[in-house]
Amino acid sequence: MSTPARPVPHDGLLRIEDCLDDDGAVVVPAGVNLISLIDRNIANVGDAPAYRFLDYSGANEGVATELTWTRLGQRLRGVAARIQRVAARGDRVAILAPQGLDYVTAFFGAIKAGTIAVPLFAPELQGHAQRLDTALRDSQPSVVVTTSAAAANVRSFLADLDGVPAPRVVILDEITDTDEFEPVDLDLDDVSHLQYTSGATRAPAGVEITHRAVGTNLIQMILSIDLLDRKVHGLSWLPLFHDMGLSMIGFPAVYGGHSTLMSPTAFLRRPHRWIKAMSDGAREGRVVTAAPNFAYEYAAQRGRPGPGENLDLSKAVLILGSEPVDIDAITAFNEAFTPHGLPPNAFRPSYGIAEATLFVATIAPQARAAAVYLDRGALGEGRAVPVPADDEGAVAHVSCGQVARSQWAVIVDPDTGAELADGHIGEIWLHGDNIGRGYWGRPEETRRAFGARLTSRLPTRSHAEGVAAEANWLRTGDLGCYLDGELYVTGRRADLIVVDSRQHYPQDIEATAERASSMVRPGHVTAFTVDGDLVLVAERASGTARMDPAPAAAAIRDAVRARHGLPVADVQFVAAGAIPRTTSGKLARGACRTEYVDGRR
Repeated sequence: MSTPARPVPHDGLLRIEDCLDDDGAVVVPAGVNLISLIDRNIANVGDAPAYRFLDYSGANEGVATELTWTRLGQRLRGVAARIQRVAARGDRVAILAPQGLDYVTAFFGAIKAGTIAVPLFAPELQGHAQRLDTALRDSQPSVVVTTSAAAANVRSFLADLDGVPAPRVVILDEITDTDEFEPVDLDLDDVSHLQYTSGATRAPAGVEITHRAVGTNLIQMILSIDLLDRKVHGLSWLPLFHDMGLSMIGFPAVYGGHSTLMSPTAFLRRPHRWIKAMSDGAREGRVVTAAPNFAYEYAAQRGRPGPGENLDLSKAVLILGSEPVDIDAITAFNEAFTPHGLPPNAFRPSYGIAEATLFVATIAPQARAAAVYLDRGALGEGRAVPVPADDEGAVAHVSCGQVARSQWAVIVDPDTGAELADGHIGEIWLHGDNIGRGYWGRPEETRRAFGARLTSRLPTRSHAEGVAAEANWLRTGDLGCYLDGELYVTGRRADLIVVDSRQHYPQDIEATAERASSMVRPGHVTAFTVDGDLVLVAERASGTARMDPAPAAAAIRDAVRARHGLPVADVQFVAAGAIPRTTSGKLARGACRTEYVDGRR
């Protein structure tokens, strides 16, 4: 058992050691939460920047607006006071605003008011109306906060939500500063916000994230990624309703740093904007940013500097948070930007999940991202057997390093609950104070996912050492293993393709299909089964709209049979953008399968 954290002095910026007990375990002291941390920053570094937003909309090209900690505090009092007039403590307050500084103040303002923030998005986000509908019906907010620019679309969307009590709509940019705010005591075990899952394998669910979980996970991330230098600042285009996006506005609050934000659209239209912002940020210190596989590949293809442009990426820290991490994305980015000073240890392949607030594991700060090659046949049997990279059956897997301090990850046989030895693949189960409280309004799902119990542990070198025998564990739904003391994530249980009792990972089959034909748009092919038959759906690569897909489909069938020993029942080519993706950019294989089945009826 850990000892209590040391008493935290109320003056000065928070010190990381104030959140560690005598044994070095992470223990968030009472009274420490995002709002108290912001108040500390106001008192100590009030004139320093807190958040910047680079605006690329309309005629703007990176016009920067900024909130200092003092100005943020003023805005939060106004927003919180307005929310308190129309919502009771514990009510849900949904944020349906575009990316920007108003979103930041809405999120923190809802928490400051004593309500539960529900970070979502404005209805104009294309292709995700069903996710927004699901989240609003599930959380049933009493208040929705938005901006005047998005208000008409928000009201129209809310009007179509039959059977849901109509929430009050608060317009952020119409709120003025006020002294009418009533201070609220925030207990560590109160819910800070509902983090909706990505919906990659099932309908989105709202994870109840407590103040304790937020504080614990931010400290874990800072320690693991080595963000202790107060000059480290964040850079992110990730959606602020996404767990990784929220973390990029959370960690500066811990010690008075700052984050620079831009919109996902700004990145997608010109990925070089992200790269240039990394370089510009180097003048102020190290720059930490985060993105999934596709973003690094996309930036390597479309974000390279123009002739004569001087970039400085020597201070970049790159979190790669996809599951599983793709070594090709790392290689492509390194090849593109090493000539511009990118350090060999810039990448931090990481593992995270919404139910754990976000962060679970990453490699050591001085380590270099690397892959091991595992035998495909053994993987199908649930074993991780290293082979040479040039082996015919070699499949690359990237290490996610070590689990964060005061967090535990065990590899478990999901059918028996028994811990598996290193080198065996099973479901990843997690334990720690960073784990969410459960799913909002879903007691049965909560008991199954958050109330798992280990039936047996390894007699030696158990990864559960230090956790009480009767403790609850989180079933992640992710598959992985330990090799040489490091965690590897191999895929999702729900995505596994099982044919003739053998397991196949969809990303492995998808990579084979992509290599088999140049007609496949890179990174845009999904594999799944329908009635036991293997189906692949691929987006057409640029310039192939008029090509006959039959030869490409035949090449894919031949390649999949040769490499995986699997017959392919159907190969379909669709237009670019047709395959559904989650709001975080992951392939939504389940949604693609549903569309495929519906299209055959």
